[in-house]
Amino acid sequence: MIKKISSLFLIFLSLALIQCGHTHRLQHDETKGLKDYYKDYFPIGVAVSARTLDDPQNVKLIVQQFNSVTAENSMKMGPIHPKENFYNWKNADSIVEFAQAHHLKMRGHNLCWHEQAPSWFFKDSAGNLVSKEVLLKRLKDHITTVVSRYKGKIYAWDVVNEAIDDNPNNFLRNDLFYQICGEDYIAKAFEYAHAADPNAVLFYNDYNLVRKEKVDRVYKLLKQLKEKGVPVDAVGIQGHWSIFEPSKEQLEYAINKFASLGLKIQITELDMSLYKWEKNRRAKTAADVDVYTPELEQKQADQYKMIFDVLREHKKDITGVTFWNLSDKHTWLDNYPVPGRKNYPLLFDTTMKPKKAYWEVVNFKK
Repeated sequence: MIKKISSLFLIFLSLALIQCGHTHRLQHDETKGLKDYYKDYFPIGVAVSARTLDDPQNVKLIVQQFNSVTAENSMKMGPIHPKENFYNWKNADSIVEFAQAHHLKMRGHNLCWHEQAPSWFFKDSAGNLVSKEVLLKRLKDHITTVVSRYKGKIYAWDVVNEAIDDNPNNFLRNDLFYQICGEDYIAKAFEYAHAADPNAVLFYNDYNLVRKEKVDRVYKLLKQLKEKGVPVDAVGIQGHWSIFEPSKEQLEYAINKFASLGLKIQITELDMSLYKWEKNRRAKTAADVDVYTPELEQKQADQYKMIFDVLREHKKDITGVTFWNLSDKHTWLDNYPVPGRKNYPLLFDTTMKPKKAYWEVVNFKK
């Protein structure tokens, strides 16, 4: 009889503890966000658009979970400076005003990038390529105007974005900036940004910076810039990763390599695709299942856990992590690079509730 009572008591106690733990998790969901769990480590940010901020549900989640924001597209060269004598400030201003109103840190993204540079930037009135002097003057005017407008409101800028070539056998990307100016445009961009806001933290930002061959090429570039006295302060490792990469060893190699130059590091564009990294568009295949299975959910959670375990271990070098979009409800990886394919790369699901990966990121011992 005593054994039976004891067994019933243990069962009752176990159920009570489970319920208590469940309630505790719900309370955390209500009162704490990523920014709170990581307040002793680094800011946690999110990329947004002006439309993102039009939805009260989005705003509530952003303010609860994050303490930093980045404009996903509104500050890129094409959207903000579509014509030589015209700047489109509306969306960028609204995001900066949102950050100010909610006491969020603001990252600027980005000042010089070949892929969203407007075509007029490189051509004269006759449609011919401009001279090096003209292009550098346009670059200086652009950077000075944009950085000066937000001086004191934006603490960090991605100054040069993705200047390293995709081909491992090459060094710098053979885009129009390089064709017209050679490598000088990179140093000049940092110098122009520093002159416009001497207090801003200036980043070089790129993707695949966990693959050793590319890490080594970016290291070479940044080492050269540092040796010339160019005011580059930090490196942005775009975290467009997947459940397949990076490994712990790859991530640690990159962090240690860049930190050895005295540079601070941020993960600037974090998401965790269910598919291997691709850049070239292609037709959908049978392998693109579009289903967020429990197995994939667990693999994603495990990968996120590993990433944040490493980042916390390197908190002296990591000064921020920014997720690229808010939830699986809308992500740039939907339809990219495969039209019609759905992806689920973030910590919040399509109903904006925390996923298993979220709890793996926040449940750690301090």
